[in-house]
Amino acid sequence: MELWQEMIRNSITTVDHLVEKFNIDKEVAGKLDEFFQARINPYYLSLIRYPGDPIWLQCVPDIKELEDLDAEDDPLHEDDMSPVPNITHRYPDRALFLVTSQCGLYCRFCTRKRKVGDQTKISMRTFESAFRYLEQHTEISDVILSGGDPLMLTDTMLEKILIRLRQIKHIQVIRLGSKMPCVLPQRITPQLVEMLKKYHPIYCNTHFNHPWEITEESKKACGMLADAGIPVGNQCVLMKGVNDNTETMKQLMKGLLAMRVRPYYIYMADLTKGANHFRTPIKVGLDIMDKLRGHISGLAVPHFVVDAPGGGGKIPLLPNYVISQDENKIVLRNFKYNIYEYPDVREGSQITDESMFMRKSPRRRKSLVSKKERIKKIKVPVIQNS
Repeated sequence: MELWQEMIRNSITTVDHLVEKFNIDKEVAGKLDEFFQARINPYYLSLIRYPGDPIWLQCVPDIKELEDLDAEDDPLHEDDMSPVPNITHRYPDRALFLVTSQCGLYCRFCTRKRKVGDQTKISMRTFESAFRYLEQHTEISDVILSGGDPLMLTDTMLEKILIRLRQIKHIQVIRLGSKMPCVLPQRITPQLVEMLKKYHPIYCNTHFNHPWEITEESKKACGMLADAGIPVGNQCVLMKGVNDNTETMKQLMKGLLAMRVRPYYIYMADLTKGANHFRTPIKVGLDIMDKLRGHISGLAVPHFVVDAPGGGGKIPLLPNYVISQDENKIVLRNFKYNIYEYPDVREGSQITDESMFMRKSPRRRKSLVSKKERIKKIKVPVIQNS
């Protein structure tokens, strides 16, 4: 048995564990266990610094979950877009392939808690129909392995899936949707990355939500993936009490980039049963994005998205940078709230204007650039949108 498997075995999982470790009332702990079981492995448990801290909130069951049972089990309507078991096909060229119900940590905000932890909901017995679907749908070029967490599978089982996927010629990219680099980095072993290298191109999207999750162990795990040629991206969820302020997000994004993990998404929290106490106003996310763009490297600035309820997919949200626009120009503000005008090109006139411009002498062209095509900077501060 490998170290990571031993740590899974030694996880906090039972009602008695919740009572003993977190002083949760036994009756409440029982109801929470019935609603969505706990799994907190020893590594992630060690990251908790004090009761109610950002790590605690993500993994320790809370009575608030039982006060929020009216939301949908499947807010993103993944099951409605599942043509065969284990497959969700929402976007034209991508498919989600659920390969296990197990995770290294059961997050209390999980949007798939209707399936996670229940082996009857995500079964290996239905893999064959999933493979056949992927074979038949030649428009699918990108497959995301998820669950649960695909790295809960043994190397041998995971490789069997990768071999089969690589036999499907129209599948170009395989992605691993895994939280293991964050919650159980011991899972990333030399044997695992050597195996994965054989099936490139492989990408990994992981899930760090707070700077305290960036540890020497997680840095090593992400570095091993990167060294194996596996680009790693991060998808975090904006959550009340966890990361709903600019400074925390700055530290997280810069820390991720420093360990070669590219910030990819910040999600608004899904409308998930038992998890709405994590939600923040949309304005909070927009304000954070406003304080990231221009203040830290563009490489560290993710997309801010809402995964639309009802299965609409990811919709990007941006702070308002456009002040006004007409047929001649667009008026913009930058990260310092200075205003700039950028001249537009009228439809159908670009080729004529350019050809006339190029007929001028070099001296005359320089004069025209100076007079007509220079972007005018107007140093007038504007009030930030509320």
